[in-house]
Amino acid sequence: MSNISQLRKSVFSTLGLHAIGFGLLAIATIALGVRVGLDWRATSSSNVDAIAGRQGLLRAMQVQTAPLRGLDKRVDLSRTQIDDFYQKRVPPSYSAILERIGEVQAKSGVHLGSAQYSQVPGSGDLTEIRIDAGLSGDYPAIMHFVNGLERSQTFFVIRAMALTGQQSGTVNLRLGFSTWLRPADAAVSGLPIEGAPKAKSSDDTPKADSAPNGEGL
Repeated sequence: MSNISQLRKSVFSTLGLHAIGFGLLAIATIALGVRVGLDWRATSSSNVDAIAGRQGLLRAMQVQTAPLRGLDKRVDLSRTQIDDFYQKRVPPSYSAILERIGEVQAKSGVHLGSAQYSQVPGSGDLTEIRIDAGLSGDYPAIMHFVNGLERSQTFFVIRAMALTGQQSGTVNLRLGFSTWLRPADAAVSGLPIEGAPKAKSSDDTPKADSAPNGEGL
């Protein structure tokens, strides 16, 4: 038997066929392993990118929500401060306004002539009370009165000042300033309301505005 015939017979024998099958299986296993490795690498890369994206989104949300942290405590603090302001600096009545202005006048030594009081209803929790008063006295006394209003425990705001004359060291000043009352307290004050139509008598003659109690303090 020739060598070629023996080789062919050896190859196609049962053991040879097993060897060939094992070799093909080994090649397929290696190829499958390489493919699985490549797929796992791609999947891992996608997962890393997704996690990085979520972490970036989380950081952005943390930055955006940072100003809202502790908001409930700040709201409670603001409410406490508002209540404290109302309690200490908003007068409880119209008579309390007159009393406080009288105290500032006495300390400054100015002469407070005629004063006009009116209320300006607002849309908030307070009603503005406007005072238009004539002052006379020397310059230091006038400034002392103005400073006394601004530093008063009662909340006063200077709106306007106009010099109306000066003679022999005496200064005449027209001063406009405001404070505020709670709407219920303003409603019972009897002060005229700015912008409200004036009542007319039967003969259509306008009636003179009645001065509130304490006017001309």
